[in-house]
Amino acid sequence: MIAQLILSLSILVILHELGHFIPAKLFKTRVEKFYLFFDPWFSLFKFKKGDTEYGVGWLPLGGYVKISGMVDESMDKEFMKRPPEPWEFRSKKAWQRLIIMIGGVTVNFILGFLIFGLILYFYGEQKLPVSEMQYGIATTQLAKDIGLKDGDKILQIGNNDFKYFNSGELAKDILLDNAKTIRVNRNNLIMTVHIPDSAVQKIQSNQKEAIGMIAPRMPIIVDEVMQGSGGEKAGLQPNDRVISVNNVSTHFFHEMTNELQANKGKKVNIGVIRDGNTVMLEQVQLSDQGLVGFSPQPISHFYKLDTIKYSLGKALPAGFRNGYDFLATQISAFGQMFSGKIKASESLGGFASITKLFPTEWDSQKFWNITAILSLILGFMNLLPIPALDGGYIMFLLWEVITGRKVNDKVMEIATTAGMILLIGLLLYANGLDVIRALK
Repeated sequence: MIAQLILSLSILVILHELGHFIPAKLFKTRVEKFYLFFDPWFSLFKFKKGDTEYGVGWLPLGGYVKISGMVDESMDKEFMKRPPEPWEFRSKKAWQRLIIMIGGVTVNFILGFLIFGLILYFYGEQKLPVSEMQYGIATTQLAKDIGLKDGDKILQIGNNDFKYFNSGELAKDILLDNAKTIRVNRNNLIMTVHIPDSAVQKIQSNQKEAIGMIAPRMPIIVDEVMQGSGGEKAGLQPNDRVISVNNVSTHFFHEMTNELQANKGKKVNIGVIRDGNTVMLEQVQLSDQGLVGFSPQPISHFYKLDTIKYSLGKALPAGFRNGYDFLATQISAFGQMFSGKIKASESLGGFASITKLFPTEWDSQKFWNITAILSLILGFMNLLPIPALDGGYIMFLLWEVITGRKVNDKVMEIATTAGMILLIGLLLYANGLDVIRALK
């Protein structure tokens, strides 16, 4: 897992820094150093070619390119005492400096979307055939307003056959294709559900919620229990099958979720079947989000999935959509964390948390999928308007492009120092959370 993390970060860091390096060279800006990982005091390997020293540092927390005439995290300020040289960053036009600074995150976003597309091309996409859904669907209130029920098996939406399950297809067919009926198998009886106009209006007003108004109905079997969670402390084990919460029957995942959400931050009693016997876990502490602290068995544990192959021409746009959906979800979660709806202490993590994303054995598809995810996250985080991050420099450069006034080097120095202090604090906080979780 550690080796996969280092390999993934090495790929991402090198390509990110190339995003700065290449435009810097194109604009004839001197690059003094190009390093994978940081090299305080000494480096593991280095050589010099032209004006640039290339090397590998010993501290695997990222990497950097040191560009002449730029106030950066190295805090090298000697150049500020001299008149600007033609090859220095500070001598270049604002739009050139902007392209140099935005190059890194641009590479990260392109790389993330590209990897998602290539995964679809080389490995295909697993889809759930509706014919395999023996438990039918789970419904939210929006779906119930349409006339659907838990356990229904959707066969047709309007004139479109529902061959593979897609939670967003129902809303799309109703809103875009003006579907008026849904053909379902309900308790082995084929029937037609007529969609009321009032339900359509609710879907139009709640489109974000409507995307997930149906889901595959699945039993709850524990796959992995999170360290330090309320579930672990209460004795929850892998392969336990959850059947009740506070004596309310919860044989399916959505039923359990509803009961847990009604008891956020409280202690509940959870009934499970373990090795054929019923076991009651008492006083299980839920998180403020209503979580027990376990990951369930994946959908492939209950249903046989089909693998759909893509041509390269179809894989790349589909990969972009997958990447965009992931990024939109992360940005939304990030906003909720800052608004207080999601606790930072439960959502943030350091290198240990990132390492756990990788499987314990080599799986090329999972490795590249996680690498694509990390690439998009790296691009997004670097765009934050924090001095010392690319986003901070971009913010100052946009100000210069718009106003025609360059930000004073002294202001840049102070802002970069403040940004570095903030970033180091966040780094210590995130990794400290990992330590606390490990000690619980």
